[in-house]
Amino acid sequence: MSNNNDTSDIKKAAEQADSQQIEQNLENKKQVDAPVKLSEAEQTSFIDDDLRTDK
Repeated sequence: MSNNNDTSDIKKAAEQADSQQIEQNLENKKQVDAPVKLSEAEQTSFIDDDLRTDK
């Protein structure tokens, strides 16, 4: 399959994009849920403190 095919999904999506709908969606600024608080057991560091060399 060729990436420069005129009937590509990206080209179809670009042609069918409704600029007024996009603008309206951007203006709505929907509120997102606040992050869930993690329990102490869930708050694990990515790197073991003993292995850190940046201290």
